[in-house]
Amino acid sequence: MSDKMYKIEIITRRESFEDLKAALNAVGVQGMTVYKVEGCGAQSGYVTTYRGVKREVQLLPKIKVDVYVSEIPYEDVLEAARKALFTGDVGDGKVFVTEVCDALRVRTGERGVDAFRGPGDV
Repeated sequence: MSDKMYKIEIITRRESFEDLKAALNAVGVQGMTVYKVEGCGAQSGYVTTYRGVKREVQLLPKIKVDVYVSEIPYEDVLEAARKALFTGDVGDGKVFVTEVCDALRVRTGERGVDAFRGPGDV
């Protein structure tokens, strides 16, 4: 068991979410926080027409998934995300890893890696 904790932020296309969720579950990730976000990168948007007026859309719909791990090696999560999201096209996504210095489970007062464990974990 590791005494280090990591936050993994995954930003990708919304239509890739189910594949990503299945891949994360397969490596043991049970909890995640999912946000609907908008952003731009190399894709640089697209042009649409609204009521006869051309409009450039630079922010594209994405999802951001936050996962926190301590007992699962973060490298396993990175590889699972890469395999699930890779198409070879611009916009596959980005993954960021940050070391977490502390955590608190409000209900019990548990700190650090103990705050990550579920009720049945030893």
